[in-house]
Amino acid sequence: MVKPMFRNSNSRNSLVLFAAVLAASVAASNAFSQSSQGMQNSTAGPKKSSVAAAEPRPNPNWLSRRAEMYYQGVWGVDSFRVKYTESGEIIRFSYRVVDPEKAAALNDKKSEPSLIDTKAGVRLVVPEVSNVGKMRQTSTPKPGMTYWMAFSNSGRPVNRGDRVDVVIGHFRVTGLAVE
Repeated sequence: MVKPMFRNSNSRNSLVLFAAVLAASVAASNAFSQSSQGMQNSTAGPKKSSVAAAEPRPNPNWLSRRAEMYYQGVWGVDSFRVKYTESGEIIRFSYRVVDPEKAAALNDKKSEPSLIDTKAGVRLVVPEVSNVGKMRQTSTPKPGMTYWMAFSNSGRPVNRGDRVDVVIGHFRVTGLAVE
């Protein structure tokens, strides 16, 4: 003869409620682990979810609003980028012109630009190529245009992720991340 496990309905209801709570917590735990794995996979590999694709890529050279206003108001430029080329032998610095009159100082042929990496202890210069000249743009700046200059990274002392300063005459922008 089989004895009933529960003699009253209260204990049976408690067990059913406990089982339901346990099942819900297991389901929630599985859903959470799958969503966190999806987030890790979307940032690590080429496969991205539609939510991750809609988010803008963070700018490593984000400046405070005050700094943006300073560079736009005093120097007439913004949107700084420092990029590590595929070969690693060149570091490319670019900026966008907002006010051509103020930005003219950055395109002055007489000022010698340099890229400084204090961590690596180096100062990179713009190389001069025979038959071409300096690897930088020195034309009269136009509003909305992006200008660039290339710094020689011979021996690759500057790497992706390093923080660097760019100096052009009296102009100086600090703490830019090399992309």
